Amino acid sequence: MGKGKIIKGIGGFYYIDCGSNIFECKARGIFRKKKIIPMVGDDVVFSVLDEGKKLGIIDEILERKTELFRPSVANVDQAIVVFSVMKPNPNYCLLDHFLVLAENEDLEIVICINKIDLATNREYEEIVDVYKNTGYKIILSSITEEAGINELRDVLRDRTTVFAGPSGVGKSSLLNEIAPNFKLKTGEISRKNSRGKHTTRHVELLKVNSTGWVVDTPGFSALSLEFIKDEQKLAYHFPEFLDYIPSCKFVSCIHINEPKCAVKDAIKEGKVHPQRYKNYVRMLEEIKENRRY
Repeated sequence: MGKGKIIKGIGGFYYIDCGSNIFECKARGIFRKKKIIPMVGDDVVFSVLDEGKKLGIIDEILERKTELFRPSVANVDQAIVVFSVMKPNPNYCLLDHFLVLAENEDLEIVICINKIDLATNREYEEIVDVYKNTGYKIILSSITEEAGINELRDVLRDRTTVFAGPSGVGKSSLLNEIAPNFKLKTGEISRKNSRGKHTTRHVELLKVNSTGWVVDTPGFSALSLEFIKDEQKLAYHFPEFLDYIPSCKFVSCIHINEPKCAVKDAIKEGKVHPQRYKNYVRMLEEIKENRRY
């Protein structure tokens, strides 16, 4: 019997890092019967079938600290969400969907705004302005200008981090700059639709240093909010709302049409960015729509 961490899963095979070796394993049939699917990041107990060929079978999945489904990865401490200033242009609604998902899992959150060399200071500072009151750490990065790389290395130390964002924003290129031994494939932006081409085909856990792991994930274009069943809970996933929610007149306030809403007052006073509130309203509608089906 051995213990290790699943670092990659392809076609029903799971690759387990147990320190000095990597074993290729399949999961026992009992997992399929119980509808349990092993995830990258899982800590597992496995039996060795062939020591020489490094083959084994997964016997047990240890308790997960956290669980993300898109990207599919377990036991993450931190999320670094990467978006670019342009090529492709930032999709604020998509970014906020992922931030809400990360908040729901109680992850530490870092926003990385990449490709700042393609824009003026004013252009990327407009993006920073949207998130400056959230309390999230914001890193401005550029491989061309070697900006933000050391900051990213610092926040990756001693953590298991999901490194996520839409295709084409430069996730793999940044990771190659942080740790050249990764040698991840990179791609170009499609001229037809200005969207990135997928270069990461599967979720994989990569070792940054002796104690740090990072997950490079396929780009995503949509994230469901089905995990939020109560629309009143959504506001608590927006950290800049938290200081104002207790001051709303109604305990059941969802910050739309209610009178004497402290959150809406904070927007008028410039303490909450209108773009964030706009996306909050869109998400509320999505949650209501999900409830109908």
